[in-house]
Amino acid sequence: MTNKFYSYKLTKSEEDYLKALFQLVVENEKVKIGNNQLAEYLKVSPASANNMIKKLKNKKLVISEKYGKLELTQDGKEIAVWLVRKHRLWETFLYKYMNFSWDEVHEVAEQLEHIKSAKLIDELDRFMDYPRKDPHGDLIPNEKGDYELVPKTTLSNLKTGQRCKLIAVNDSSVAFLKYVSEIGLALSSEIVVEEIKEFDKSIRIAFSNKTETVSKKFADNIFISVL
Repeated sequence: MTNKFYSYKLTKSEEDYLKALFQLVVENEKVKIGNNQLAEYLKVSPASANNMIKKLKNKKLVISEKYGKLELTQDGKEIAVWLVRKHRLWETFLYKYMNFSWDEVHEVAEQLEHIKSAKLIDELDRFMDYPRKDPHGDLIPNEKGDYELVPKTTLSNLKTGQRCKLIAVNDSSVAFLKYVSEIGLALSSEIVVEEIKEFDKSIRIAFSNKTETVSKKFADNIFISVL
């Protein structure tokens, strides 16, 4: 995996686009992602996304047809997995050993993931005894680039009376993670859906001897396992 990574001279922005495509197209199993959806995800202009996709297509890392969906080539996917591995290992290290909270690790890991040293990443993995998940519940690819896609369902898909456990979050922004922490939720929290409002699909949930009403947007970004 690392040899493929080093055979391309990529900018930080190019790496960010490849990682974003992997997270959208592969991990979140989006059937169709176009330039506009990618631009929205990365918070850039559609023109910027169009220009970058052209560059990545010329490097044979992305497949793009006019008005069609975006896909990663095999090389593009391998590079993206390597970036995801680095990012999630750095998040785990910062959370477990450097006193960073789960809402602080993402932005710092965004910087650290662009360090090129394969030995550093493999030693980081070994030092932490090969963790399988990052602080947000996402699986960490191993040193061979193997990754596992686990079927996910969101809190918004549950019905009144169902019980579940929080296993991961889809939004790793500082604002979202702070909100999750502020209302008292964390990974492995057990949740009961008490009521779903017909008007706006907001959900009243019970957990840790308290109740909270959350929006559908919030529930769409909470991955759970049904109990």
